[in-house]
Amino acid sequence: MNTNNSNAVPYIHPDAKIGKNVMIGPFAYIDRDVEIGDGTWIGPSVTIFEGARIGKNCRIFPGAVIAGIPQDLKFKGEKTTAEIGDNTTVREYVTVNRGTSYADTTKVGKNCLLMAYAHVAHDCILGDNVILANNVNLAGHVQVGDYAILEGLVAVQQFIHIGKHSFIAGGSLVRKHVPPFVKAAREPLSYAGVNSIGLRRRQFNAEKINEIQEIYRILFVKGYSTSHALEIIEDSLEPTDERDAILDFIKSADPGIMRGFQQLNGKNPDED
Repeated sequence: MNTNNSNAVPYIHPDAKIGKNVMIGPFAYIDRDVEIGDGTWIGPSVTIFEGARIGKNCRIFPGAVIAGIPQDLKFKGEKTTAEIGDNTTVREYVTVNRGTSYADTTKVGKNCLLMAYAHVAHDCILGDNVILANNVNLAGHVQVGDYAILEGLVAVQQFIHIGKHSFIAGGSLVRKHVPPFVKAAREPLSYAGVNSIGLRRRQFNAEKINEIQEIYRILFVKGYSTSHALEIIEDSLEPTDERDAILDFIKSADPGIMRGFQQLNGKNPDED
C-alpha cells in the first residue's frame, strides 16, 4: 500500500484489509471492516465506510462515498455490505449505499463506470459492464443487467429491473421494467427500438439482431396485448438464448414492462 507523499495523510482503520499496490490519496477515510483489492486507486477525500468490499484495479475518484448507511428508515444498523467489482471506475461524488436486511448487500459488477454524482441506493444489483452517466439516480432494490447504459439524469423507481444490453435515454423517468436489448425514451417511458448499435458493438451478428427486432415488433409494434404477444412469440419463433431471456424477463415483470411504441412521424423505431 502507498499513500501520497503529503502531510495530509489519509485515515486508515487498523482493521481494514488493504491489498497490494493500493494507492490512497490525502484526506481519504477508510473505516473498519473494509476490504480493498490489489492495484486499486483511492483518490483524495474519498470516504469508504465499514462494509465496503472493493475489487482489484478499481479507481475511486475524489468525493465518492462507498458503503454509507442506507437512506431507508427500516434500516436498524444490521451488518451489510456494498460491493464494487474488479476494474470498476467510480467518478467524483458518486454514492453507493450499503444493503439492508432485505438483500444484505448492494452490488456493482465488474468493469462498470459510474460517472459523477450518480447514486446507487441500498440493495441495488448492477451487472458487469454497466454504465451510469452523470447524475443517474437508482432507488432501492433496482436491478440493472450486464452492458446496460443509462444516460445522464435518468431516475429509476425502487424495485425496477432493467434488462441486459438496454439503453435508456437521458432524463428518462423509469417507473416500469425495461426489457433486455431495447432502447427506451420519451415520457412516459416507452419502446424506442432495439439497441442495434450497442449489440453490433458487442459482436451480435445481423441474424441475432433481426431475431430480437422481430420479437419486439410482435410485442410492441403490432398492437397485440402482452399476453397474446407472448403466445405468438413462443409459438412462432424457435427457442434461442435471446428469445428465452426476453420471455423470462417479461413473464416475471411486476408491475409490468414499459409501454409499447407509439408511432412518431411515421417512423418505425427499428429503422436505424
